[in-house]
Amino acid sequence: MEISASASLTSSGLLPRLLPPFFYPHARTTSCGPLLSSSSSVKFISSHRRIAPSPCLADQSASTGVNVVDSDPIDAVKRKAMDIAPELKGASIFLVGINNPIKTNMGKLLAESLRYYYFDSDNLIAEAAGGSVSVQGLKEADEKAFKESETEVLKQLSSMGRLVVCAGDGAVQSLTNLALLRHGISIWIDVPLEIAAKGDDPFSSEPSPELYDALKASYEKSRKGYDTADAVISLERIATKLGCEDLETVTSEELALEVLKEIEKLTRVKKMMEEASRPF
Repeated sequence: MEISASASLTSSGLLPRLLPPFFYPHARTTSCGPLLSSSSSVKFISSHRRIAPSPCLADQSASTGVNVVDSDPIDAVKRKAMDIAPELKGASIFLVGINNPIKTNMGKLLAESLRYYYFDSDNLIAEAAGGSVSVQGLKEADEKAFKESETEVLKQLSSMGRLVVCAGDGAVQSLTNLALLRHGISIWIDVPLEIAAKGDDPFSSEPSPELYDALKASYEKSRKGYDTADAVISLERIATKLGCEDLETVTSEELALEVLKEIEKLTRVKKMMEEASRPF
């Protein structure tokens, strides 16, 4: 499930208009007026494609003699999402980490499985600027204004529920933004820079040197912020767990399932703590 949001510039800077107020009556307003616009368009996209089984699962079947590839991987993700939804209680999920197609695709699948709305915070800022300038271009043009817009976007998103948000690096580079992430569950999607630097080109076998350097610099600025996430999903660890020699053969379904398992652990611990704090 995905939402396309219309946005425009306001007199106070880059302030995106997101979901219309009837979705979230408690959404905040500012001195500039409501940030939510009733003219925003909301589009739901559902995919019913059946995905080919992961090569990793095929390897597990061959080595163990147990057939683990018969069921649709998406079905397994959706079943797990249905299992944890009652305990999740609509809490939003913020995905932090270097932005890359792996993180994006997994985030959209996670939103669809949980029946949540999906947003990319950097894309919202770019849309607010008219969509003609890239996120990197906006940062280079006026980094201070970009960071202010980033905080404003996170304020609005954190006031809502039932969201999966792919957050930009700025989400973990200030104490204000880190505090906003505490309104939901934050998950660090840890993808090696060598893979992230291949960008959106599915046929690229080598990382882009320029993109690699830019991502490395951003990673070094954000590393401490990533460590504050509630859980870490490491592509390398999952590949090892599944027996995948090639990290890029790990599927979005496998990543999403691991995220849901981590969320299940977090909600279970929270419930135990709440029960332990009750008076006898």
